[in-house]
Amino acid sequence: MSAAEPRQPGAQSAFASPSFRNYQVARFLVILGAEAQSVAVAWQIYQLTHSALLLGSTGLALFLPSILFVLPAGHTADRYDRKRVILTCYGLQLVCSAALFAISYMGLRSIITIYVLLFFIGVGRAFSGPAASAILPQLVPKESFVNAMTWGSAVFQTANISGPALGGLLFTIALHGQAARLNGAPLVYLVTIVMLVGFLGLVSTLQPRREATEKKAFTLEAMLVGMRYVKQARLLLGSISLDMFAVLLGGAVSLMPIFAQDILHAGARGLGVLRAAPAVGALIMSVTLAKFPIKRNAGKLMLVCVGIFGAATVGFGLSKSIPFSLVMLVIIGATDNVSVIVRSSILQLGTPPQMRGRVSAVNAIFLGTSNEFGEFESGVTAQWLGAVRAVVLGGIGSMMVTGLWAVFFPPLRKVNTLTTEELLAANATSVSEPIN
Repeated sequence: MSAAEPRQPGAQSAFASPSFRNYQVARFLVILGAEAQSVAVAWQIYQLTHSALLLGSTGLALFLPSILFVLPAGHTADRYDRKRVILTCYGLQLVCSAALFAISYMGLRSIITIYVLLFFIGVGRAFSGPAASAILPQLVPKESFVNAMTWGSAVFQTANISGPALGGLLFTIALHGQAARLNGAPLVYLVTIVMLVGFLGLVSTLQPRREATEKKAFTLEAMLVGMRYVKQARLLLGSISLDMFAVLLGGAVSLMPIFAQDILHAGARGLGVLRAAPAVGALIMSVTLAKFPIKRNAGKLMLVCVGIFGAATVGFGLSKSIPFSLVMLVIIGATDNVSVIVRSSILQLGTPPQMRGRVSAVNAIFLGTSNEFGEFESGVTAQWLGAVRAVVLGGIGSMMVTGLWAVFFPPLRKVNTLTTEELLAANATSVSEPIN
């Protein structure tokens, strides 16, 4: 390499930033707690109701706030200090987790109360999501962003592996004496509270780099900017809508309690292992991509991986064997992780800094549709067709969507390198009017 050539960032370049290191530890803690809590909520509701529809409705309760608050959430992330927004939102989630602990500890069996608390957790996520997404480029140098995304995904997936397993384990621990009242869901919620406190403490130490921010008032016109940008930027629209439809149709995670109990006969602890399996695959892929980053043909690679994701979903739905189910889930996680890294790079590097919050809020709608609303869709479909048919048909739908998007969104297929220059230019060519 000559002296005139820019130095390529190393495999761990993002960790040179103290704020990035602290933020990843904080994310690990909070995701660990949230995943453990999701296992407890799902298992608790299914044991109380034995209803696929009510189980899927937990996702709907978390998703509705994203729809209701998408415009103010994005504008808030662009107008106010993103660190303070994150702290406030997770403070709300801490209160809700404490309430879940209280009603569970007291033995209350009100499903409605659980849904209300999930809704307010969703409110916190709706406002914190855009701010958390938009703050990451402020924690590392520009040339280290893709490396930061890759390691951030590895941290996320490590927590996703540990969280469900931790939730399943804690749910089955048998305490004695006065502590016996903590058995089951209360113990899981208590651990989640501890994790949230640790997250808040670490986030308070962050020192994000200053960037241009949006100082316009809360007007409908200002808040709609993100939607208009995503609509016109064909590359961005194609990447996030592909992920939305593929995961919406191919979501098997929300039906895990049914598979764990009624099909694979694995129990609560088996549920934790099944929930962790996709994260194992994603972690393996994250570490692999950190060592061997995507250098070319990123768009084509994303499309291929989403197609494999759908095929593995079909395999999981047809499986009657726990080992085979785990293999399919590992493949699901690994392929989905490639999609996450490519899509997130397109989102953050291909969006002007002063608009990242609003565009991230629009992206949150797509993510919520695929994840939380996808849980509701899976619950409804499983109620009509049965869990196995719902998962198999969803996987087939994911593969069909991949083929259609390859045709309808040529800019996505043509993405080569994940660099700021290429992604900004690719989006700019399809934006027909100035957006600020």
